[in-house]
Amino acid sequence: MTQPGFGIYVHWPFCQAKCPYCDLNSHVAARVDQSRWRAAFASEIARHGRLMPGRVVRSIFFGGGTPSLMEPETVAATIDAIRAAWPMGNDVEITLEANPTSVEAGRFRGYRDAGVNRVSMGIQALNDADLARLGRLHSVAEARAAFDVARATFERVSFDLIYARQDQDPAAWRAELAEALAMAADHLSLYQLTIEPGTAFGERFARGGLRGLPDEDRGADLYEITQHMTAAAGLPAYEVSNHARPGAESRHNLVYWSGGTYAGIGPGAHGRLEIDGRRIATEAVSAPGDWLARVTRGEAPDTQETLTARDVATERVMMGLRIADGVPWDALDALPGIRAAAARLVDLGLVAPDEDRLRVTAAGRPLLNAVLRELLA
Repeated sequence: MTQPGFGIYVHWPFCQAKCPYCDLNSHVAARVDQSRWRAAFASEIARHGRLMPGRVVRSIFFGGGTPSLMEPETVAATIDAIRAAWPMGNDVEITLEANPTSVEAGRFRGYRDAGVNRVSMGIQALNDADLARLGRLHSVAEARAAFDVARATFERVSFDLIYARQDQDPAAWRAELAEALAMAADHLSLYQLTIEPGTAFGERFARGGLRGLPDEDRGADLYEITQHMTAAAGLPAYEVSNHARPGAESRHNLVYWSGGTYAGIGPGAHGRLEIDGRRIATEAVSAPGDWLARVTRGEAPDTQETLTARDVATERVMMGLRIADGVPWDALDALPGIRAAAARLVDLGLVAPDEDRLRVTAAGRPLLNAVLRELLA
């Protein structure tokens, strides 16, 4: 499941509205010149192709922002540019994130014709009152209609829900999750609501205005309900927040979690490239206007940093222990003391090392941040 490959991440930074819980690089714009963005994406893809030629693309992911606001011509031109820069795997996974408010059957057929074969939908809740509190612009009825359009158009469809919401009790979450599992085909992303600094929710929480959030015990109960119900439905957790039928895991996200290489295209996008035996971290400037101007002038819009062996091993621990498969021991040789730290966690039942790999147990997964702190101390 966790064989790393080469992927392309394309960041579309525009949204119809900024959700109050969102700390991603997303911006509301009245008008977007998509022809300029098409040209800029193609230019950046060609530049990355020259940096890392000959790699076989296994996955492409259009993230955001709201990529379902992209014109199908923009998606098609971007995929064509990727195909021109690198050979494409026969079974390449091409995912596009979509919000229910921007789903149109004609546009979705255009994405499919461009090569998109997987859609990830940001439904977030199956409760109209909670959708409003989350700042979402769609209703449950609109979400279901959009999901039906996606299912009728694409081979694979996943959707996201946020739980541990304000005033959400275990019985309500059981009912909502049962509804979601009845809809789900083969993949679900289920995230606990986190209050991030710099978001509208973060500011409201700091003022004491975000009431009804679950305490630690209630959050743990909701997490356990999630694990038991998804496993019973045949969609066990293969990553902390992601659930799939065997074989339906997100190949693109497994590139990140399994130490693969990927090119990051677009404002704020991160990448991990391998050039002349070095692993290089890239990070593009975040402001859309700044990114577009630099690319239009023929300038590289990102910084590059060569990672040390310790940096690489640290990333493998932080990313790889999120997945059920864990991390091979031979990827961690640059971290002295990690075997001793793991042995202490084995005694607590939080990790389960075997001869080849280090894994976090079911008991350790809800405590992953504490496990990582101990391993990387």
